[in-house]
Amino acid sequence: MAQSLFEKYGGFKTVSRIIMTFYEMVLDSDQIGDHFDDVDMARLIDHQTKFVSSLMGGPASISDERLEAVHRHLGISHADFDEVVVLLRAALSAHRMAEDDILQTLDAVESKRAIIVAREAA
Repeated sequence: MAQSLFEKYGGFKTVSRIIMTFYEMVLDSDQIGDHFDDVDMARLIDHQTKFVSSLMGGPASISDERLEAVHRHLGISHADFDEVVVLLRAALSAHRMAEDDILQTLDAVESKRAIIVAREAA
């Protein structure tokens, strides 16, 4: 059986480090940093670690319905989502993930765009 990216990179311990690096960048971002002003960051990092772990083939699981419900009220734009992708790419790279593995992880994140980005009024 093929090894998942989650297993290849050391499981929750490594993913947690990646997510901590990611949120250091997020909080400094002019584009999205203010979205996190009143957020319990320890709790968010825990949830995001589980989410990214699941996208990398780990044991955690977050349903699309839950993702949509959590993000619905946040008004996340495509530009905000794009910034998240840029910063996540940088965090994955900083933790020496191989380029093909970065692309696979970002493709999994991209597959959730329609669930996370606010629907625009028609």
